[in-house]
Amino acid sequence: QVQLAESGGGLVQPGGSLRLSCVASGFTLDYHNMAWFRQAPGKEREGVSCITYNDHSAYYKDAVKGRFTISRNNAENTAYLEMNNLKPEDTAVYSCVTAHTCAVIFGAPNPNGFWGQGTQVTVSS
Repeated sequence: QVQLAESGGGLVQPGGSLRLSCVASGFTLDYHNMAWFRQAPGKEREGVSCITYNDHSAYYKDAVKGRFTISRNNAENTAYLEMNNLKPEDTAVYSCVTAHTCAVIFGAPNPNGFWGQGTQVTVSS
């Protein structure tokens, strides 16, 4: 089966850090742009970050720029999201997805993307 599995979420205090992982099974990530989205309770799902397959260019939404770092390790078939200086407004379920182009985090369509099940990130004192 083609699957993505996220892990690494949890409860953290404001200013803390977490590193999320996204492991692919049933396919390889080598030729896929990889994106992270998040969805908070009562809000629409929004793009967070994306990394390209070809030159590993990274893209970030303004809300996380300077605090989050996206990376990938194709040998491990894994994408990562390092989150630093976390804020309560970062609380959400974070999901990874294969991306047709990295413009998907800015609202472009993403037909036939493969989604993970999501991992909960809660930032609270």
